[in-house]
Amino acid sequence: MPNSMNSDHNQSITPAQRVQQVKEYYFSRKLREVAELNAKGADIISLGVGGPDRPPHKDVIETLCEEAHKPNTHGYQPYVGIPELRKAFAEWYKKNYGVTLDPKSEIQPLIGSKEGILHISLAFLNPGDGVLVPNPGYPTYTSVSRLVGAEIFNYDLTEEGNWEPDFKALERMPLDKIKLMWVNYPNMPTGHRASMKLFERIVDFGRRHNIVIVNDNPYSFILNDKPLSIMNVEGAKETAIEMNSLSKSHNMPGWRIGMLASNPTFIGWILKVKSNIDNGQFRPMMLAAVEALHCQQSWYEEVNSAYRTRRKVAEKIMDKLGCKFDSTQSGLYLWGRIPDSAEGSEQFADHILYDAHVFLTPGFIFGSNGERFIRISLCATEQKMEEALGRIEQLVNNDKKNNQ
Repeated sequence: MPNSMNSDHNQSITPAQRVQQVKEYYFSRKLREVAELNAKGADIISLGVGGPDRPPHKDVIETLCEEAHKPNTHGYQPYVGIPELRKAFAEWYKKNYGVTLDPKSEIQPLIGSKEGILHISLAFLNPGDGVLVPNPGYPTYTSVSRLVGAEIFNYDLTEEGNWEPDFKALERMPLDKIKLMWVNYPNMPTGHRASMKLFERIVDFGRRHNIVIVNDNPYSFILNDKPLSIMNVEGAKETAIEMNSLSKSHNMPGWRIGMLASNPTFIGWILKVKSNIDNGQFRPMMLAAVEALHCQQSWYEEVNSAYRTRRKVAEKIMDKLGCKFDSTQSGLYLWGRIPDSAEGSEQFADHILYDAHVFLTPGFIFGSNGERFIRISLCATEQKMEEALGRIEQLVNNDKKNNQ
């Protein structure tokens, strides 16, 4: 009797409308399915999620351990991060991007840049405000915009348009309603790299229309010889925010160490939101991040050497699947167009998952312009990727036999 009463009571409780407006994150749902398949003995090779599989530099781990053993490092930390971390981020930007940032007023550490998307959205968007979201693009831009009640205006990125915004189309948007624009270069999922000319056009667009431009920039060190920051553009700080992260560049996804850079006013508004949502990060982790930011160029070269080798295998997988791709892509993934004969990206990926036991990411999850594409993550060992290639070769051969 109590159970039925509880059930009836729960049926009368409904979640907030914002919960009904978003779906469970695709990878949350799909990785649960992959785990179920593995529990049944499937032995899935995952080339889906872009989580680096190698550890950070050994000095980073040693710093964490040494600092964590100290008795006075376990208390609450400043919301703005420790001075050493802000200073290290500023030095890193100067060294690698040629951008000068005031560590005291133009940098805000984040518990990962995904959290930063929420902080920025809450700081700038009122319910009903317009936000420009790329299609295809990182799904969190869309889901967070819905959670804060913003009106989403998708702007197209297409293969024909070189995965860059169509500025003529942007000028036709209801710009009086739009307050913020999400930009992501080097781009995920397409791997397209920005040029300074593109960043200059984006900043100019934002300044002319009083739109906050946010460039999400975690991939600029992966298979990319010339890291760029939107902050290189003159006047960018007036209208732009740039997020960055150690997740991809320093093999630290689980550490949740990110940052954003902008003008002191924007930083102050975001801090008002952040300080009411989370606390400062674990001090030993921040000091370890300082160590990571001081890594020599040889560290990045070693990381990219492994990714280059894996990338060659990923290209073979794309070729075997009959997919077309741009060989100039940067980042942790390879993005390819599926064959015209394929029904759709989800069906294409599910066939590979269920019949070859290899998990690839279907492009539809990034928006309608990703529907005819698939993405391969480079975050698996070369041995695992070669094994995946072998399984896919067998699948393709079997499909040919069955279609004869």
